[in-house]
Amino acid sequence: MVLPVIGYGHPVLRQEANEITPDYPQLSELIENMWDTMYAANGVGLAAPQIGLPIRIFLVDTEQVFEEEEQDRGICKVFINAEILEDAGDLWPYEEGCLSIPEIRAKVDRPEKILIRYQDENFNTFTEEYDGVNARVIQHEYDHIEGILFTDLLKPLKKKLIKRKLNKIKAGDIRPDYPMKFYMSK
Repeated sequence: MVLPVIGYGHPVLRQEANEITPDYPQLSELIENMWDTMYAANGVGLAAPQIGLPIRIFLVDTEQVFEEEEQDRGICKVFINAEILEDAGDLWPYEEGCLSIPEIRAKVDRPEKILIRYQDENFNTFTEEYDGVNARVIQHEYDHIEGILFTDLLKPLKKKLIKRKLNKIKAGDIRPDYPMKFYMSK
């Protein structure tokens, strides 16, 4: 089932998410709904706070960004209770967007490699290294469970330039082609 994506301005996007245990209610259904939601919005990643849940789950599918003959370079995984243990390499700029912040894209500098510990949907624990686009998408989604948005990482001038658009999103004045829920602050 496709769920509405929570729009910029909602407090859940600023919360540090909580760890979960294997007895989390209807976890497999939640994960399935998250995949449905991400694909319906043409995303490459989605974190639970983006559907209104302050829990440490995100999923990533970078296979779709590679050409068919290189899809094995991508990943398609669920990350539960993730923790980035270290990052390495040069910072490299890459244009990012976010389903919770539609119509805004900007270059963000991120380290080229990460080491991450996480659990899969069966709560098996892994510690793995990722680089390139895989590392970037993981970092973006990981930031969501830490209460960080990609717009927080922009240079001050760029933040100033997008402020009006951010306010439009916050007010619900933007309508992407996927379901969204907006938070109107009073």
